Amino acid sequence: MAKRSGVAVSALHFYESKGLITSIRNSGNQRRYKRDVLRYVAIIKIAQRIGIPLATIGEAFGVLPEGHTLSAKEWKQLSSQWREELDRRIHTLVALRDELDGCIGCGCLSRSDCPLRNPGDRLGEEGTGARLLEDEQN
Repeated sequence: MAKRSGVAVSALHFYESKGLITSIRNSGNQRRYKRDVLRYVAIIKIAQRIGIPLATIGEAFGVLPEGHTLSAKEWKQLSSQWREELDRRIHTLVALRDELDGCIGCGCLSRSDCPLRNPGDRLGEEGTGARLLEDEQN
């Protein structure tokens, strides 16, 4: 399975420990995976690549019967659940990119100390962290 999926054996074991995939053991206690697991591993890889947390992937898999091979229709339904989150992240990244260009243009190179974006460091009074970025993501 590791060779065919392009995923390390340790990753397969990790996915199994998180309940994302299942295996059966042979008489020598080696893991054996059913064919449908290959598709689940592919979905995990795609979802992780776009930043979907394993917990979210697990929730999506949780509604499917064990050992079930996803159809194209089911994949479309599953992936549509993640589309809104992906669109939101893209929007946030584009906004961040555009603001970063503006910061570089003014020469201060600091979003936190910028007299236009954060006069008098008012955001520092609201707490630690990237306040504007966190607010935009919520």
